[in-house]
Amino acid sequence: MKITKKGLVYCPVGSCNWDADTYMTPHATLINRNIIRIYGGTRDTNGVSRIRYIDVSESNPQHIVHISEKPSLDIGNPGCFDDNGVILGDVIPVENEYYMYYVGFQIVQKVKFFAFSGLAISNDDGNTFVRYSEVPIMDRTSTARYGRCIHTVLRENGIFKCWYALINDWKVIHGTPYPIYNIWYVESKDGIHFPLEDSILCIDVEGSEYRIGRPKVYKTDSGYEMYYTRDLISKDYLIGYAQSPDGIHWVRRDDLFQIPRSSEGWDSEMTCYPVILNGRSRKYVFYNGNGMGKTGVGYGIIE
Repeated sequence: MKITKKGLVYCPVGSCNWDADTYMTPHATLINRNIIRIYGGTRDTNGVSRIRYIDVSESNPQHIVHISEKPSLDIGNPGCFDDNGVILGDVIPVENEYYMYYVGFQIVQKVKFFAFSGLAISNDDGNTFVRYSEVPIMDRTSTARYGRCIHTVLRENGIFKCWYALINDWKVIHGTPYPIYNIWYVESKDGIHFPLEDSILCIDVEGSEYRIGRPKVYKTDSGYEMYYTRDLISKDYLIGYAQSPDGIHWVRRDDLFQIPRSSEGWDSEMTCYPVILNGRSRKYVFYNGNGMGKTGVGYGIIE
C-alpha cells in the first residue's frame, strides 16, 4: 500500500482546562457525505485524558468544521475504574444508538495503572455519551491482571466480534515500567456482556517486541485486516499490519503498511495508532505523531 501523507489535522492548544495537548487513539467515521467525525483523547495539564470529537471536511480533512466544546465522555467518579482518564476504543451504531467502547485508567500504588474497558451510549447522534455502568464491561481475569482494553468491535450476523489488548505483566526499561500486552479475540451476543474466559490469542509479540496492541480491524472482500501498534525494547514505536480469513487466525505482514516519519515536525519521532476510513472517493488513514499523540492527529491518503 502506498501512503501519501498530507499533514497535521488537529492538536489541542489549551483553550480550556481539560485540553492542554494530545489527540490520541483517534477513531474516524463518516457522519454524512460531507463530514468526517474524528473522536480522540485529549489530555489536561496532569496528563488525564477525556474524549472529544472534531468534525472535518470529507474532501479536505485539514479543514475543521466544528470542535466539540465539552467532552463527549468525561472521566469517571472518584474511585471508579476510569477516574484517571479515558481513551477511545471504538464507536459503532447499534439500532438507534451509538455504542462507545473505551479504556478507563485508574492509578494505584504498586503498579503504574490499571486499564479496563467500559461502555458509554449516545442517544444524540454521537455528540455525548452516558456510561452504561460505572464498573467495567471487560474486567480483570487471572491472565489479565492489569488490563483488558477493547479497541475494535464489529457487529456481524447478530454477534459482536471484539479485538482487545490484554495486559498481564510489566517490562522495566531504563528504570521505567511499561505494560506488556498482546492482541486477543472474544465474542458477545449483545455487545455488553463479555465472557471472562474463552478468549483467543490472535497476535503475540515477536523478536525484540514487548508489547503489541491497539488493534483496529476491518472487514474486507477476502476476510479481515488489522492495523496495530508495536513497541520494541529499543523504544521504537511502530505500526504493524496483519491479514486473516476469519478474524481469528492472522498472518503478520508489517511490511505492507508503514507510515514513514517526517524529517521534522509533528510526526518526525513517531507514527502510531492508525485508523482507516473509506471516504466517498478515497481511502484515508488518520494517525498519531510524536509522544503517542501529544502532537496531535494527522492524515494520509492510501492508494
